[in-house]
Amino acid sequence: MKLQDDRLDALDPRIARPAYDRAALSHGIVHVGLGNFHRAHQAVYLDDLFALGLDHDWAICGAGVRAPDAKMRDALRAQDCLSTVIELAADGTSPRIIGAMVDFVEVAPDNAPLIAKMAEPATRIVSLTVTEGGYYVDATTGTFDPTHPDIVADGAAPEAPRTVFGAIVAALRARRDAGLAPFTVMSCDNIPGNGHVTRDAVAGTARLQDPEFAEWIAANVAFPNGMVDRITPATGDGERALAASFGLEDPVPVTCEPFRQWVLEDNFPQGRPALEKVGVTFTDRVHDYERMKIRILNGGHAIIAYAGALLGCEFADDAMAHPLVSAFLRKVETTEILPHVHAVPDFSPADYLTLIEGRFANPAVKDTIRRLCLDGSNRQPKFIVPSIADGLRAGVPVTGLALESALWCRYAFGTFEDGTAIAPNDPNWDALTALAAEAKDQPELWLGQRAVYGEIAGNAEFAGLFADWLRLIWAEGAEAAIKIYLDA
Repeated sequence: MKLQDDRLDALDPRIARPAYDRAALSHGIVHVGLGNFHRAHQAVYLDDLFALGLDHDWAICGAGVRAPDAKMRDALRAQDCLSTVIELAADGTSPRIIGAMVDFVEVAPDNAPLIAKMAEPATRIVSLTVTEGGYYVDATTGTFDPTHPDIVADGAAPEAPRTVFGAIVAALRARRDAGLAPFTVMSCDNIPGNGHVTRDAVAGTARLQDPEFAEWIAANVAFPNGMVDRITPATGDGERALAASFGLEDPVPVTCEPFRQWVLEDNFPQGRPALEKVGVTFTDRVHDYERMKIRILNGGHAIIAYAGALLGCEFADDAMAHPLVSAFLRKVETTEILPHVHAVPDFSPADYLTLIEGRFANPAVKDTIRRLCLDGSNRQPKFIVPSIADGLRAGVPVTGLALESALWCRYAFGTFEDGTAIAPNDPNWDALTALAAEAKDQPELWLGQRAVYGEIAGNAEFAGLFADWLRLIWAEGAEAAIKIYLDA
């Protein structure tokens, strides 16, 4: 059965459905980036809130700024903007239909429909999931890069922006000119200080057009920091088949683990939905939660990803069942990451590590190792390199993190240890594979990627550790290298 509002009552009784009148919803949020994570996270929280009979004027209007986003728009519009979300627990699956989104803006090259929707008085929050690499951050400096061709183009043609930040600038200008208060801009991406990073991207884009307006944005627009968390695998034939097992014909179903978390600064001058009533934590300690999650969970994903890939693991739970990979994760985390993480009211670092080990090992989620290996050139500088830098400054071990980096380099060479090719898995894949080939004999070349390694690129201690591990991996294999690290 295709998803439609008028067919919800006929669904399999095992499927939960919106417990509110969707016809009574109106949009208050424009969300850019309707991938799986958003639909399993922010949209689910709002669905829960609407079911309490609250805040029905805070529904989501979806949006995208890239041509491929039109495919998601077509798929969701064809099913009345309903989403299938299936929670995967070890003891069973729980499907539900999420109805928190009421429309999806037309995707156009000049982003005019998006700008118009954001400029509407009803829009009070613009939220984003545009991936870690979508904020135009120069990893060498850690700051917004105004020289990127996309941003330069938006500066030259502000009336037809190609980026979400250019569209936000245009919408803020339209609101100011109309005497409307600016909306709040809320990032929901896994980036340290995501509110600050988003502010810099929006104001930095505006600065190329109108420096005075950029200062107005910095002074008048709210960019709350937040931490988001839920493991959400990519959708493939298996996920579509799972939806079909409940009688659903949905080309874009979402699967996810049962756990979810959202921590936000309470900085919403134009109001916000009462998300605290459905489990969202509002606090001025977002950065502590964020550091814990990014270092331990996202960093942990990287630790099991390249080790697991080279040892033949297909899924995250396979990696956790492999004694070498799970032991590698625990040793690196406890000795090289946890010392740089602060406790939060909910968890100590050690308790959080135990939690994520259980989440990684969930046999129902089937999160692929390939997905965890994706986009290392953008993820390593955010999830791994900060712990290396902290360790070097504090004089504590970074041996395991150096091994993790060497395993990434070996993976980026483009073949598994049996010679089987690895399909491209990074936006910079061709450059990475060429560099990894050179680094086989000259390891220091890999660390010359200042966009990845930043301040540690020239650190002699780390360079020595990395070179030793990479040579050992090439000489004896990943398994031997991990065993030597664990036995040390």
